Amino acid sequence: MTEIIAIDGPAGSGKSSVSKQVARELGYGYLDTGAAYRALAWAVANGFVAFETADGHPRVALEDFAYSISLNPDDFWVKVSGTDVTEAIRQPQIAQSVSRVAQVSQVRAYMKSITRAMVEASGLPGVVVEGRDITTVVAPEAKNRILLTATEEVRLKRRSAELAPEQAKNVERQVSERDAQDSKVVDFMTPAPGVTLVDSTELNFEQTVAAVLSVIRA
Repeated sequence: MTEIIAIDGPAGSGKSSVSKQVARELGYGYLDTGAAYRALAWAVANGFVAFETADGHPRVALEDFAYSISLNPDDFWVKVSGTDVTEAIRQPQIAQSVSRVAQVSQVRAYMKSITRAMVEASGLPGVVVEGRDITTVVAPEAKNRILLTATEEVRLKRRSAELAPEQAKNVERQVSERDAQDSKVVDFMTPAPGVTLVDSTELNFEQTVAAVLSVIRA
């Protein structure tokens, strides 16, 4: 059975970069679950998947969501209906619409099922799975469950470090808005029972990777 290393955390906590490096160090696969939500938001925005509201209840035509993603941390790509959307799903307009689809319970249940299916079909000894509710909803039985976080100030600073001032302002607003929206769905700042907290506020990248690996190897 493929081992799951479950890593949760809010936007800007370093989940993706740290998880990729941890996967490399362990020789495991890497799965960015947030990419699926972004890809779905892109698919809805570009007419590949319908998003409707009937009787006050939102519904997404997930049967039309042809999604695939690489589990190789050194060759990462995301595709929808055969179209490479790796870069497109990182555009600001997509980031702004992710919470709209993520709040639909039908979507969250679907994402959980495809995450489990991709891990099981990977044929790898293990997969580092990162996202927002991996430790509590997607893989609550995982032996290694980690909540990676940092103060909002530090997370915003990291996200904005390599951007122009105007872009930085937009990113700061998006991170704050995503935190506010996602907190209505899942508590991503407090570790659940059995989940180990790794606070990277005072750590650099290498130190954070080492801290996560020490939890896993312990």
